[in-house]
Amino acid sequence: MLNPATSSPTHGFFYRLVSSQRFLAIIGLVFLVLIIFPLAKTYSQRRLVEQEIADVQGQIDHYESQNQQLKDLISYLQSDQSLEEAARLNLNLKKPGEGVVVVEDKPANVNEIGAASAEPASSNLAKWWHYFFD
Repeated sequence: MLNPATSSPTHGFFYRLVSSQRFLAIIGLVFLVLIIFPLAKTYSQRRLVEQEIADVQGQIDHYESQNQQLKDLISYLQSDQSLEEAARLNLNLKKPGEGVVVVEDKPANVNEIGAASAEPASSNLAKWWHYFFD
């Protein structure tokens, strides 16, 4: 008979190794690591894709607002008011009974500027004296 304290052929080294808690904990950690790394990689890729989607959505919103502005401009340029304004500015046209006034911007005369600066600079006290007593 076999003594229960002695190992039997069915309870060999492999059986003791597999049934030990440390071995099972190490195997569990290995599997956990093998699962966590791909999950972390997938998570980071998903975050990048979500960020790209948000950026593209922002660009879409920008282009839609720009598109709306261009549609408004096209509708204005096709209106009668735009045609009338272009005719007035570019062709110098006017409505019947309407007067045209041309205002030209003339450059300042250099002599007038020199005469104004040629006056002697007087103190504030002298200016008040002349104001009240002259």
